[in-house]
Amino acid sequence: MGFMREFTKRVINPIARRFVHRLPTFCLLSHRGRKSGKTYTIPMNVFRDGDDFIFALTYGHQVQWVQNVLANGEADIRIGDRVIHLTHPQPFTDPSRRLMPLPVRLFLGLQRVHGFLRMSPTRDTGAASIRDAI
Repeated sequence: MGFMREFTKRVINPIARRFVHRLPTFCLLSHRGRKSGKTYTIPMNVFRDGDDFIFALTYGHQVQWVQNVLANGEADIRIGDRVIHLTHPQPFTDPSRRLMPLPVRLFLGLQRVHGFLRMSPTRDTGAASIRDAI
């Protein structure tokens, strides 16, 4: 594991978990470990494309949280005081990063990020009612 990834996991994430879900374009993503069954919660940037939620895979498709979400087919995100259940994870590649806002697109370009994960809210969450969640 690279230094930045380890530093983020051990130092940044524990601090950010306390408040990040209240910031614009951020959420807390909860997923279940595919081997341990344990629930993990990590701070994430999240963006919208219609009713779907898009996550930039800054550390690639092979990180544990992505593998767990793909194996389980679901995750929850917390935005403010609202929890949204997401399903149907679909990894995709987009070298142009066209779904990202311009400043994010430029930043991700500097990091050479082109992998993303799309997820859809469950029907019972009510896509129309969560449109303003981000």
